[in-house]
Amino acid sequence: MVWHFRLGYTVFSLLLFRFFWGFLGGYWSRFATFLYSPSAMLHYVKGHSEPQQSVGHNPLGALSVFALLAFLSFQVASGLMSDDEISAAGPLTRFVSGDWVTFATFYHKEIGKLVLLFLVATHLTAIGYYFFSKKDNLVSPMLKGDKTLSFNVPKSSDTSSDRAKAAFIFIVCAAFVTGLVSFLD
Repeated sequence: MVWHFRLGYTVFSLLLFRFFWGFLGGYWSRFATFLYSPSAMLHYVKGHSEPQQSVGHNPLGALSVFALLAFLSFQVASGLMSDDEISAAGPLTRFVSGDWVTFATFYHKEIGKLVLLFLVATHLTAIGYYFFSKKDNLVSPMLKGDKTLSFNVPKSSDTSSDRAKAAFIFIVCAAFVTGLVSFLD
């Protein structure tokens, strides 16, 4: 359980980082660049996509990202309030009612993990579909930061100062989570 908690706190730190990076990160990392209206999603599903939707997250990929972020947040929050009634309890259990602890524990163990496994499997299946069926490697541009396109789009800055900013934001998020957990224990 010690490692379960450590990994949970790491996910908490990464979620905080991604939240802030969604507002402070590079152009294609910002939530505003892949926040689509329902009509844009419907248009995309019907096969009428715009070229810029192939640069970052397309409308369905964006929906998947937001779902992953939301359900990871639910999983972290429920974990912070869970109690296995044997040896481990989340740091927030003493601040919430027994009913909340029971519900959080049930959600964390029975529902949240299954939803996350489904969303991860769906995300990986979509990446595989794009790679094998559409001949579009989505992973390489994500790792390298570059994608060859036949049209002009805004560039996403990837300088050493951008990387330092990202490292600083992550360190602040990790320090916050560490401090919060230490304070609560």
